[in-house]
Amino acid sequence: MQTLDIQHPDIPDLQFVLLVLALTTSDIPTLNVSTPIRNLVFDRCWALMHDTPPPQVMEERILDLRQGDEVTLEAMVEVIRRTLNDHGLTRLEWDHAPSETTRESTPEAKPLVDRLQKLYPPPTEPQEESPDPPNR
Repeated sequence: MQTLDIQHPDIPDLQFVLLVLALTTSDIPTLNVSTPIRNLVFDRCWALMHDTPPPQVMEERILDLRQGDEVTLEAMVEVIRRTLNDHGLTRLEWDHAPSETTRESTPEAKPLVDRLQKLYPPPTEPQEESPDPPNR
């Protein structure tokens, strides 16, 4: 079971928002957030960046955070926390193994992905110590 503490997620705000939005727009049945609350989180975050109603087709419910700024990000963190807390949720819980990437990042997202990988490099495998070469 994976969990995320809403008040103290121990990850940067951008990762928090991306993770919560990914979870709430997913079809993961084990997420402890009902569909109406999932929709409410997305709709409120959408309203922070758009003047139009949020899309209703699930595949179109994607937020492009590249158009936002630090203030928008802080507002999304607050909206997410308040919405979930108002519904009695202090932790997100789900049981779902990470899936393999299904497609490459778009060219527009590549700079962000590269920056995130520099900030949070993948763990490296411990190097096995090789025995000393034989003396010749």
